[in-house]
Parts: sequence; structure tokens; C-alpha cells
Amino acid sequence: MPEAPSAPSSGHSSPKRAILLGLKTAGESDLESIARTLGISKVAALRHLVQLESEGLVERSYRTGGVGRPRVQFRLSRNSARLFPEAYAKMSVCALQFIERSLGRDAVVRMLQERSHEVASESRPRLAGATLPDRVAELAQVRSEGGYMAEVGSRRARTVELLEHNCPVLAIAEQFPEACDVERRMFESLLNAKVETSHRVVAGDAVCRFIVRPKARAA
Repeated sequence: MPEAPSAPSSGHSSPKRAILLGLKTAGESDLESIARTLGISKVAALRHLVQLESEGLVERSYRTGGVGRPRVQFRLSRNSARLFPEAYAKMSVCALQFIERSLGRDAVVRMLQERSHEVASESRPRLAGATLPDRVAELAQVRSEGGYMAEVGSRRARTVELLEHNCPVLAIAEQFPEACDVERRMFESLLNAKVETSHRVVAGDAVCRFIVRPKARAA
């Protein structure tokens, strides 16, 4: 699995950084699982979680089911996005908004496409000559290096998942959702495969999930 980038260390101890990264990857988790992963007691884990809650970085929900009290689940709050790589997205949004006002929405899409072509050209040599699962794994590594916290998900006979736990360009995607489709089509070009998007961070999901399949053979 590609190595995920570390959360910023400023103001947070190692256990808190581990909690933040773990929740970013898992989406949500209960106290027992968090404590077990960190190798500390539940009391110690809860102390860290409460402090992160007080900072507005973590929030809790309650899951019912079975006998007994509802189980507490912890997840990252919206405010936690500032802790993870953003790739100058806010500055880019201002530039794209100016282009839209001056030249129209189509000009924004063309600029996004041009940038995706540049990124694809830089990445293509690393994905050449491999099987589809190998290409997806290498793409996950490339994306992780760009701050997307990517990994390969489940593999089936003709399907491979690509998961991205962080969206450095979330601010852009919120204003210009066309960016998501431009990125998906870039994946198709790089992987020489069919790529579908089933989950998106910009839509409120915990992860961007891409389903990669071989292209249909010509009849």
C-alpha cells in the first residue's frame, strides 16, 4: 500500500497525528479500534479524542444496533481538511473564477484539461508496459506523492478499485465539479482502461472511489 503523507505536526503529539491520519483513511472508527491501533489504553485514546473534538477536528456519532447502549463512532470534521495537503487550491480557485468571469466556463474547463494533460505526460512513463493492476498500483503511488493518500482497494477478476482518502483540490472541485470528470478521464488515458467514479469526497463521501475495468474489446 502506498505510504500516506503525514498530517502536519504543528501543535499535535504523535498519538493525535496517528488518530487524525487513521480517521482520514478509515472514515470513522470506534474507541476500542483506535486504542488498539495506537497500542494505548482506551482512557488514553479518549483523552486525545476529546482534545481533538475541542479543537473542532473530530466529531462523534452514535450507531445503534444489537443490545446495549449505542456505539460511539469518531470521524474527522469538515474543519480537519486544513490539516491535509491542499495544493494551493484556494489560490487556484481565485484564478479560475477570474478566468470564468473574463472568458466563460468553457475556458475554465479547457484550462483544467490542459493541466491534466501536463500531469498525465509527467506520469505516463511510470505506468508504461505493466498489467492493469500494476498500473493502478503505480498510479496510486503517483497520487499519494501528490497528497491524495491513495491506495489500491479490492481486486476482482476484471475490476480494480482505486481509493483516494484526501482531496487536495477539494476547494476547486466544490466550485468547478467539472474538475472531477477531467481527472477521471485522465485516469482512463493513463491506465488505458474504463474508469467509473462511485464515491466522491466533494459529494460528502469519506473517500473518492474509482472502479477500473479493462476496455471492452472491439467486435
